[in-house]
Amino acid sequence: MRIGVVLRVMSRLLSFSGMALVFPLLIAILYGEDSWALWTVPMLLASALAYGLAKLPVTLESPKDSLRRREGLLCVTLGWVVLVFFTALPYHMSGYFESFAQTVFESMSGYTTCGATVINNIEGLPHSVLFMRSLSHWIGGMGIIVLSVAILPELAVGGMQLFTTESSGIDSDKLAPRISATARRLWLLYVGITAAETILLLFGDMNLFDAVNHAFATIATGGFSTKNASVGAYHSLYIELVISFFMFISAMSFTMQYRAFVQREPMRLLGSPEVRLYSTILAATIILVTINTYGAGIYDSIFTALRYATFEVTSIMTTTGFGINPEADFDLWPDFSRLLLVGVMLIGGCAGSTAGGFKVVRLYVVLKHAVVQIHRLVRPRLVQTLHIGDREVPRDTTEAILGFYMLYFTILMALSCAMTALGMDLVSGTTASISAMNSIGPGLGTVGAAKSFSQVSDTGLYLLSGGMLLGRLEIYPLLVLFSSHFWRRG
Repeated sequence: MRIGVVLRVMSRLLSFSGMALVFPLLIAILYGEDSWALWTVPMLLASALAYGLAKLPVTLESPKDSLRRREGLLCVTLGWVVLVFFTALPYHMSGYFESFAQTVFESMSGYTTCGATVINNIEGLPHSVLFMRSLSHWIGGMGIIVLSVAILPELAVGGMQLFTTESSGIDSDKLAPRISATARRLWLLYVGITAAETILLLFGDMNLFDAVNHAFATIATGGFSTKNASVGAYHSLYIELVISFFMFISAMSFTMQYRAFVQREPMRLLGSPEVRLYSTILAATIILVTINTYGAGIYDSIFTALRYATFEVTSIMTTTGFGINPEADFDLWPDFSRLLLVGVMLIGGCAGSTAGGFKVVRLYVVLKHAVVQIHRLVRPRLVQTLHIGDREVPRDTTEAILGFYMLYFTILMALSCAMTALGMDLVSGTTASISAMNSIGPGLGTVGAAKSFSQVSDTGLYLLSGGMLLGRLEIYPLLVLFSSHFWRRG
């Protein structure tokens, strides 16, 4: 482990943290809010620390050295912690949060695109705080490390170590020979889709501030809204359809979207087995929830049931977490519909997207592996390989996914047990844990769509914040830091 290389990267990430705080400062000035100190103090502190690290002798020893894998893993985790801490500081100084645990939770929820909140009166927050919440979604959505690779030339050589740690796919499908060029192209697509949604929301009589904030939260599949009733505050079918469409595409691989929309290779997207399975699960769940809620008398019209089922199921499966309160509080739906929502909570979106969850591609591999095992019960000597489309899945990749599957559910069970031990009921504690690890936002029960996480204890908030980070980094990059092998020389 070359500490000089790590410190150099952290210096740059601290600089980025300081720059990110400039935007809410500008919003505060624009709206005449007397909150400039909230953003100025952390911004100056981050900048001073960045300058100090850059001047350390050990940092300057090897300025051209590239990142190795272990250093990349460490920088990824430290990068998220730095961002969360420096955003938690202004939150804490604002006086709108009761404890530092709440500010850490809110900041972590933003950057990991979870969207869970401890705020009960969102509309009572200053514009600068509302904007920072949404901006943290947008930054965290594609990944702060990928952004850093795109804008920091010196990371381009070793940037793949950072990019593969951020990537949730089976492999990183680079769009260009250099990882920095790949990251830039992904971010250009990201910005373009965000701008497109913002413009469409403006046509729905949403003001510019709200349109930008909701576009940030949608494309990042985050879910922070500027309204207490979330998207339901607008009572607009048009806005719901626009947001539903962008939630749907944001939960698909951005690499495949780039190849489909920019390089004009639509079959990369339309022909993907993962996208087909994702779309099938989403459509089937919407139909079942529509039938169930209408049949149970929750809605007096099949079209109303379809409208709310479409928005809420899409919001949950894409792990965005927007709601249409109080018209469609899914915590009041029949148990069958709520159980279906828990199922799609666990699955999440596609690999290479901003969505959280177990990921559809992993579910696809697990199901295919189960089919192979069934075939081998009948024909023990059968040699059969797994394929995703025309691509063969290497055996070690299958084993890694199965290992992730067991580790994922073990940690989820442990976190759920911890939350119930802290006093939460079974439904609330379990779905709060699923929400945190899968970056969803609302759960069921006391943390349902019409409620917040404000009643959760400080210990519970710290545990859930850790669950968010584990889920966002997909477990291994964080857990490996606790391995003795990671810190050994060689």
